[in-house]
Amino acid sequence: MSILENFALVQSQIISACARVHRNPADVTLVAVSKQHPVSDILAVYEVGHRHFGENRLEEMREKMPSLTDKPIHWHMIGHIQSRKARDIPAYFQTVHSVDSLHLAQKLDNATQKAEKPYLEVLLQINISGEESKSGLSGVNWAQNADTRAILWDEIRQIIALPHLRVRGLMTMAFIADNPEDTRPVFISLRNLRDALMNDLGVDLPHLSMGMTDDFMVAIEEGATIIRVGRAIFGG
Repeated sequence: MSILENFALVQSQIISACARVHRNPADVTLVAVSKQHPVSDILAVYEVGHRHFGENRLEEMREKMPSLTDKPIHWHMIGHIQSRKARDIPAYFQTVHSVDSLHLAQKLDNATQKAEKPYLEVLLQINISGEESKSGLSGVNWAQNADTRAILWDEIRQIIALPHLRVRGLMTMAFIADNPEDTRPVFISLRNLRDALMNDLGVDLPHLSMGMTDDFMVAIEEGATIIRVGRAIFGG
């Protein structure tokens, strides 16, 4: 199948997943993850009206940007950010999904101020599954473990208070599973965590960035407002 056929299929799957839980497909933002794919692939999807794309490496973004500066694309940073590279993020991205520590948040806040941007939109990456290979603020058993919850709440309070970041929600990555249904508890936990934070901290966290190629339909059924899909669109 071509990239555009893949893209159309993903769109139809989003509609189907939303229909199963009586959601409006317009409430789900598809981020086409274009990492390791050429500018021509991005343009193919752009030309049919898509505007949200995701990259995970600053170096690759720098290489692609000169060919895309005239395109009104909303760029999402979805990969881990080394603190020493945080200073360059505001120049390339409108939304960062991978704020995984208070230290990184402080770096991004400072970089946004120096870039003279009014704010940088961010999502807080939560490690719900507990996998050591995954970054994120620790959210393992947050609902059962009072100590974990207290630490997490304190970190998030401090991040929300940073003047140049606008915290818009949470992000997580589920474990790799042969059956996408197995990932459902991860997505339910993130949604419940978001709701608890909104209630306890009195903040608006409208977005849940969760679900990728193998599990985005389950994530949508559990409330994802942003899904990050690469392979199902671009192949590879």
